[in-house]
Amino acid sequence: MSGRTVAEKILARASGLDSVRAGEVVEASPDLVLSHENTFLVDRSFSEFGLSRPWDPDRVVVVLDHRTPANTAETARVHAKIRETVKRMGIGKFFDVGQGICHQLLVEQKLVRPGGLVVGADSHTSTAGAVGAFGTGLGATEVAGVWATGRTWLKVPETMRINMVGHLNRAVFPKDIALHLASKLGPSGADYKCIEFGGMFLFDISISGRMVLCNMAVEMGAKTAIVPADATFAAWSPECKEPPGDACRSDPDARFESTTDLEMERITPLVSGPHRIEAVRSVEEFGDVRIDQAFIGTCTNGRLEDLIAASWVLKGNRIAPGVRLIVSPASRTVLADALDMGVIQTIVNAGGTILPPGCGPCLGAHEGVLGPGEVCISSGNRNFRGRMGSDEAEIYLASPATVAASAIEGKVADPRRWLTVDL
Repeated sequence: MSGRTVAEKILARASGLDSVRAGEVVEASPDLVLSHENTFLVDRSFSEFGLSRPWDPDRVVVVLDHRTPANTAETARVHAKIRETVKRMGIGKFFDVGQGICHQLLVEQKLVRPGGLVVGADSHTSTAGAVGAFGTGLGATEVAGVWATGRTWLKVPETMRINMVGHLNRAVFPKDIALHLASKLGPSGADYKCIEFGGMFLFDISISGRMVLCNMAVEMGAKTAIVPADATFAAWSPECKEPPGDACRSDPDARFESTTDLEMERITPLVSGPHRIEAVRSVEEFGDVRIDQAFIGTCTNGRLEDLIAASWVLKGNRIAPGVRLIVSPASRTVLADALDMGVIQTIVNAGGTILPPGCGPCLGAHEGVLGPGEVCISSGNRNFRGRMGSDEAEIYLASPATVAASAIEGKVADPRRWLTVDL
């Protein structure tokens, strides 16, 4: 077979080569390089090169999102230093406190395009694959090297193709698909692979849902994940003057490391945890696992359709006594749209607390840190010990609808009891 995967095509273009194959090591020039609060570390390493500006400030994106608003005086000092750095270096793509989570903004603001190569000082840079790009994480020192040279080396990954067929049942969401895959692959089943999603189900899934799949692929060890750009992307981004073409999808005779068919109808509402991403069971199997906190947000599930799903569950209901429902929209745009639609009012009426856009609770930085013995059900992407605070706390992962249903019942709950319509 002489065909190429979309990952091979993207890395060949970024490396100035006619073609590459999985297993080869290439020196590629990224279209975008991303960092957040760790820009402070990137700049510290970059200063050792004796350079005053990145190779191309227009390709650099900096977002303050992990500890926003500043949770300590030290964080405030770091934020101030980063603001001074981006101004001095002429970095125009700077998003300050409250504008949103970096991975959300790359897609939402149309900064990343089909066929692009994005590297970032954050493991969930793979989220960019939702629009047909190759996104992958690097360390802060590696990002400093990209700032200096405009290039980085990458090993071309093998591609695992997931062929999705059929339709999802009521109250089942892309997060449930991701958790199903996590249960099958475990935390290392896709080590240094590209997971490519395909199949007729793509006609059913929005860009937002694709972001969930690409974001969670990292939890299975993947180097990147890609949904090839198609008609759904073209409808979402009509201003894109270059329609998706062969360069943004795998050839029919491309070499895949494996191909797996995934039947959507077989997937039910799922929950992962505690402590291990692969510890996934059907929601009915959880019995009476009580919760103290329910959290909806993060770069995985803080988008408008996630908040809408939660609001449909919460509408006319109240959260259980003793439960904290915390909601953090993924961006200011998501927050504004949810306000306009009455979604935020529904969440607040149910007893929820709205946080500013950002990452805080997900990484245990602030605005929802867990104490010893507490239990949280979260729409985030990680549930290892200590992720959201105390290493004596427990974290369960689920879709926003399942999180909302659990907030109402005060325990891990089946969203099908509360969500009676198809979204």
